[in-house]
Amino acid sequence: MIQYFHSSLIVTLIGLIGAWLIAGWGGLWIAFNLALLETSLSFDNAVVNASVLKHWDEKWRRRFLLWGMLIAVFGMRVIFPLLIVAVIAGMPPLPGPMALWHYFTSGLWPINDVLSLAIAAPQRYAEILTSAHIEVSAFGGTFLLLVFLNFFIDSEKDIHWLRPIERPLAKLGKLDLAALLLCLLLLLLLAASLPVAEAYAFLVAGIWGMIVFILVDGLGELIGDEGAAAKTGLAGFIYLEVLDASFSFDGVLGAFALTTNIFLIAIGLGIGAMFVRSFTLLLVEKGTLNAFKYLEHGAFWAIGALAGVMLLAARFHIPEVVTGGVAACLIILAALHSWLIRPAVHSEIAPD
Repeated sequence: MIQYFHSSLIVTLIGLIGAWLIAGWGGLWIAFNLALLETSLSFDNAVVNASVLKHWDEKWRRRFLLWGMLIAVFGMRVIFPLLIVAVIAGMPPLPGPMALWHYFTSGLWPINDVLSLAIAAPQRYAEILTSAHIEVSAFGGTFLLLVFLNFFIDSEKDIHWLRPIERPLAKLGKLDLAALLLCLLLLLLLAASLPVAEAYAFLVAGIWGMIVFILVDGLGELIGDEGAAAKTGLAGFIYLEVLDASFSFDGVLGAFALTTNIFLIAIGLGIGAMFVRSFTLLLVEKGTLNAFKYLEHGAFWAIGALAGVMLLAARFHIPEVVTGGVAACLIILAALHSWLIRPAVHSEIAPD
C-alpha cells in the first residue's frame, strides 16, 4: 500500500524543506498544518474522483493523474486565486515587461499586478481575495450541490445508504430537471435572507455555477462521448477539474486563517493535493469502492454537506474545521457501515 504514497512523500519532503527555507520552523509548521487541512477537506474528493476514474481507460486515467494533478496543484491552488483577485482589483495577475523595465531604471519593483501584491502586501491580497467569499461560495456551492443531487436523484438507483432520505430523492428522478429546480429554489431562499447588493451577487454567481455544471455535464454528448458526460475522455477530464476547483475554494480561503504567504499556501495545499491523488489511485486500483458498498454514497453526502456549508457561508460564518469534520464523519460512517455488512454481502453473492 505504501507504494501509492511514494510520490506524495517525496513532494512532502521537498515542500517542507522549501517552507523551512522560506520562513524557518514556523513556516514548516504552517505548511504541515495546511497539508492536513487540505487532505481532510478533500478526502471526499478522492472518493468521487475514484468513482469516475474507475470507468476510464488507462490512457485517460494516466493523463488525469499527471496533468490533472499539475492543474490542481498549480492552477487551482495558485493561479486561480490570483485570477480572482485580478478580476476584483482590476489588475493583471502577473508582472509584465514594463515592471521589469521599471525595476532596472528605478531600482524599485512596482506593485501593479496581483503576484507582486501577494508578495509585497500579502495582507491586502488576502483581504481582496476573501472579499469575494459570497461569489466564490455561491458558485462553488451551487456546482457541488448539483453534483450531489445528480448522484441521488436517479429513478433507476437501487442501492441506498440513508434510505429514508435517498429513496424519496431517487423517486424525484422521474421529474425532469428536478435537481436544477431544487438548486434554484434553495438559491432564491438564501438570497432572500441577504442584503440586496449581496443577494444579487449571490444569485448571479450561483446561476453561473448552474450554467457551468450544465455545460460540463453535457459536454460528453456534445463532443461525441455518448451517454457519459462525466465518465470518460476529455469531458470527464474537464468535469473532474471543475469539481476539484469547487473543492479547493474552501481550502484556499481557509488557508489565510493560518498565513498570508502565498508560497507557504501553495506548498501546504500542494502537499495535500498530492495525498488526495495518492488516495484516489489507491481506491481505483485496489477496487475499494466495490468492496465498500456505501463508501461512494458517504462521499457524495460529504459533497452535499460541503455544498450546504459553502452556500450558508454567504450568511453565516462557519469554521473550516466544521466543514472538514462533517465530511470526514460521513465518509467514516459510510465506510464502517460497508465494512459491517461485508459478510452479508459476500453470503448473498456466494454460490449455492
